[in-house]
Amino acid sequence: MNDAKYIGLDVHKETISVAVLDSAGKLVMECILERKAATILEFIHGLRGSLHVTFEEGTCAAWLHDLLKPHVTDVVVCDPRKNALLKAGNKNDRIDARKLADLLRTGLLTSV
Repeated sequence: MNDAKYIGLDVHKETISVAVLDSAGKLVMECILERKAATILEFIHGLRGSLHVTFEEGTCAAWLHDLLKPHVTDVVVCDPRKNALLKAGNKNDRIDARKLADLLRTGLLTSV
């Protein structure tokens, strides 16, 4: 059984929309987190399995990458201009987080 979790983060100034998918692409959890280190790490430590995280490059990308790297299996910071699938269909933070997680799960993201 594959215990991998794929976590998409849609990061904003005050909050982060989070979607967690299992290896089959089933939505396991979604939530909104306060953009504070303690809150983010508490969330990550509550998950089990190998954790693969992605979010788009932005003003806090380096900080978030450095915060998460020691606590997860893999961190992919991706280029928002190359995520064409995020532009298709309905658009909101929850959907964007879910799409990022799925693109990571299927290997369709490249890091910057």
